[in-house]
Amino acid sequence: MKLVAVSSCPTGIAHTYMAAEALEQAGKAAGHEVHVETQGAAGSTPLDPAIIAAADGVIYAADLEVKDKDRFAGKPFIDVGVKKAVHDAPGVIAAAVAAVEAGVPAGGPAAPAAPVTKVDRNAGVGTKIRQWLMTGVSYMIPFVAAGGILIALGFMVAQFAGGSDGVIEVTSIPVSHLLNDFNATVGMDWAALLFQTGVVAFGFLVPVLSGFIAYAIADRPGLVPGFVGGAISVAVGAGFLGGLVTGFMAGFLALWISRWKVPKGVRGVMPVVVIPLLSTFVVGLVMFLIIGQPIASLMNGLSSWLNGLSGSNLILLGALLGAMMGFDLGGPINKVAYTFAVTGLATEGLATDAVQYRIMAAVMAAGMVAPLAMALASTVRKKLFTHAEQENGKAAWLLGLSFISEGAIPFAAADPWRVIVSSLVGSSVTGALVMAVGSGQRAPHGGIWVLPLISNPLGFLMAVAVGTVISAGLVIALKSAKPNEIVKAEQAADAQALVATAA
Repeated sequence: MKLVAVSSCPTGIAHTYMAAEALEQAGKAAGHEVHVETQGAAGSTPLDPAIIAAADGVIYAADLEVKDKDRFAGKPFIDVGVKKAVHDAPGVIAAAVAAVEAGVPAGGPAAPAAPVTKVDRNAGVGTKIRQWLMTGVSYMIPFVAAGGILIALGFMVAQFAGGSDGVIEVTSIPVSHLLNDFNATVGMDWAALLFQTGVVAFGFLVPVLSGFIAYAIADRPGLVPGFVGGAISVAVGAGFLGGLVTGFMAGFLALWISRWKVPKGVRGVMPVVVIPLLSTFVVGLVMFLIIGQPIASLMNGLSSWLNGLSGSNLILLGALLGAMMGFDLGGPINKVAYTFAVTGLATEGLATDAVQYRIMAAVMAAGMVAPLAMALASTVRKKLFTHAEQENGKAAWLLGLSFISEGAIPFAAADPWRVIVSSLVGSSVTGALVMAVGSGQRAPHGGIWVLPLISNPLGFLMAVAVGTVISAGLVIALKSAKPNEIVKAEQAADAQALVATAA
């Protein structure tokens, strides 16, 4: 059969592309032709209309609403989460084939162009809250990455130029200065340009988080009060916590107002005037007069507590954050630790050696351990892993070095408890070691590729290496104690094939 698929995950970074690769490989193994369109953070290249027209069925492996879904109208389809495609691609292909044979209809009217989200309205309260939060986080991450790395590059260029390591002052930079040969003055001009651009991008962190939490709850009516509430949170010093509060408050308020029964003559102006006006006013009133300052005090207290940590307390914090990063490999717990780290970078007036930078370094290092450990283990002891895992191990080197924890998911899906236990131990050790050696990180993503932006880079690399070796050694020991039945079957088949060839 010929199948087409669309993959997308909330962050649009790792699961999106892992699902695409898994579906293509599973389809090929089953004798089917599969073409996948990845709708990720980097955008997407639409499938050729001719390929869609020739397709027998459609697979939606998505945790977000699929864009331009009307292209697939009339074709049999299945709709699964992106993790299902990563963990059980052969099962997804089989389900798609069954859907084609059963003639399940697909498609429908085109949805209006809008930011995408996927919230299951029939899910439980806990699941909905997680989905609302993940929608906000997924739209926040690109601003964090762009702004954080630009800020860090600004500091790095300033140091290279011999300038101050502190905050770069806002200046008016003539274009002609930037085109001159590099010297201390030109270097500081470039540093200021990078820094200022990064600060502006990073300033959207809380408004975007708040706005898209509200959007996930109330759809478009939630955007205006959500963004404004996030901006007010920044203005009053309530920061990340304030953004979370305003996101939920704006979303539920806009949803409530949008359900009012109003005369027909008023309905036309409800989404344009009434809902944004009333919801924004109420959110502003509550934040400025009631809860803004208490949340700001809480944020200041949290910042003071973090900056007051030292010695064993920091090491324990690093171990805890490392364990969270290694537990579910890109899942909710992993994202909580990551979000805690990146929002700490948004704290104003941080000293050059602030604990928030060390937290970011610990989280990034710990998040690199699991895929690197699985890559190392599958290289050193190939006989303990299936052929598919050995191939995944080759890709996991690059994913791990790039701080994409999801590179270990294929291994965890096949052997959950041994991989997760190994990942927990190694990642927690790495988090603790990063805190112990005092490495700091101003960039919120990038892994090994932003090593020049990390203070004490050798200590950082040492911590990653130690955690990787520990996790790899532990998973090898656990697998050696009780080899996987699938691995045994593959080895037996290989042995029979070798005997047959020799004969």
